[in-house]
Amino acid sequence: MAEQLVLPFLNNSTSLTAVELCAGAGGQALGLHSAGFQPLALVDDDQNCAATLRENFKEANVYLEDLRTWNAKPFEGVDLLAAGLPCPPFSKAGKQLGSDDERNLFPVALEIIDEVKPRGIMIENVPGLLEPRFNDFRSELQGQLRKMGYASVWNLLNACNYGVSQLRPRVVLVALEKNLASDFSWSHPLEITPPTVGEILYDLMAENGWKQVDEWKQKANRIAPTLVGGSKKHGGPDLGPTRAKKAWESLGVNGHLIAQSAPQPDFNGNPCLTVRMCARLQGFPDSWFFSGKKTAAYRQVGNAFPPPVAASVGRELFRVLTTTKKVFAVSSRSSRYATSTYK
Repeated sequence: MAEQLVLPFLNNSTSLTAVELCAGAGGQALGLHSAGFQPLALVDDDQNCAATLRENFKEANVYLEDLRTWNAKPFEGVDLLAAGLPCPPFSKAGKQLGSDDERNLFPVALEIIDEVKPRGIMIENVPGLLEPRFNDFRSELQGQLRKMGYASVWNLLNACNYGVSQLRPRVVLVALEKNLASDFSWSHPLEITPPTVGEILYDLMAENGWKQVDEWKQKANRIAPTLVGGSKKHGGPDLGPTRAKKAWESLGVNGHLIAQSAPQPDFNGNPCLTVRMCARLQGFPDSWFFSGKKTAAYRQVGNAFPPPVAASVGRELFRVLTTTKKVFAVSSRSSRYATSTYK
């Protein structure tokens, strides 16, 4: 089962520092936090995402701003810059316009990287980014990182290999200062089978006394297909396109809607998932707060990077980056951060 990742806020000599762009619901931030990274700044241009981040990371600076205008200079020298950049430019669910899509923020991220000069970089996106049509895009991106002094590598990770009850492949780019890059290696998948949809959601489906919950559990006997959150332009509170809905139907789940609550005792048919159920399938702890009404909350969940996957990569990054360490002096949420020299 996906590990539980709620920890006290890190603010001590053993933690490293992180800044995250397009932080969304905080899935990547939570995973990195559990791996030892103290989030100094979390940036997102969505009001509900910002409210979610503020509630769950009470001591971090949360910026409700467009990356194109955000001032990153105060965070120069941070240990890690992470990002969950918009996926529609590379997603098979969209037109895959890549660099021609107005939502492509990789160029903006590169400008921020050049300004902040982090020691390490972690960016996640959709598997479509690895398709041959984007070979030149990836090569150009890595070439620009090389000019800045980083060695970078791509990898395709599937959430189900890290204890998450979902078939969710994600592409992760890791870049490190050239003197550190050779020490990095991708973590090995866990030698465990994640729980089925029926097993992991049983208590949530049963909380209103649904009489048929045991029969449903037997039918929901596989891990979930990929949750689809949709974009700001398209997508509502449902579980994705036609093919995805059919996959959910085979598990006894109605993928056409997101429910407000679990089934009532005499409910008949395939139940809908609630936002909380979807969040558990993504690897979020049940205590995680999501701001906004149902559509806004589900969109945050559906677009999230599963925290256990981020934690796995984060632990390896933490190990590499602790070979030398840069310390930030943190005074308050509204403060600016001053860097010291390397130890």
